[in-house]
Amino acid sequence: PITDLIDSNYTYVNRSLAVHYGIEGVSGEAMQRVELVDRRRGGVLTTAALLMAQADPARTNVPRRGNFIAAAILGTPARPPPPDVPELTEPEGSDRPLTLRERLEQHRSDAQCASCHAKIDPLGFGFENFDAIGRWRDEEVGKPIDASGELPTGESFKDVVELKDILVKRKDEFAKTLTTQLMIYALGRGPIAKDACVVEEVLEAARQNDYRFRTFVKAIVQSGPFQYRRNPEY
Repeated sequence: PITDLIDSNYTYVNRSLAVHYGIEGVSGEAMQRVELVDRRRGGVLTTAALLMAQADPARTNVPRRGNFIAAAILGTPARPPPPDVPELTEPEGSDRPLTLRERLEQHRSDAQCASCHAKIDPLGFGFENFDAIGRWRDEEVGKPIDASGELPTGESFKDVVELKDILVKRKDEFAKTLTTQLMIYALGRGPIAKDACVVEEVLEAARQNDYRFRTFVKAIVQSGPFQYRRNPEY
């Protein structure tokens, strides 16, 4: 099921990656399936590769991580930021280092920034226990990590596991986003109005088959736009 991409009770690691993840009892450099004792690492969203790609070199990036979830899972990416947005910095005269959450709270005091950040920052905060290269951490600048958040829909969570629960419940939104992206890949073009019917047909097939990935692929391959697509050069 595509929900395994969000949350699962297993992952694939070799010895080096297992050490990075804090998973014991793995030997050898071959990738192998490992059952997980907790749900912090299940799914692809908490893999080190993806977490690192959505971070900065020296620190996490809450808006970037949140916008990735909003776009790739929920299909609701934020608008591009205006070109004159300043970098996050420590406020002048501060006698103590601030957490990223504290610095973002100051950044969001600007009404121009607040509307977009309210949509994506809560999603990003859910992954704050993972540092810039995807290692688990409990503290930042000597303070306990606060990975809680409240979404614009009113759903709230206290950590990444509860955030995963919310995303899995919203699997219809994820299924629609995934279907659209798979069709772009399969057809070699962007979506058009006529594709909406095909998307609904794929989603209905997915609902009847436990949202299994093979169902999405099969339904798209059997669709009219795929079987009768035209070469744009002719």
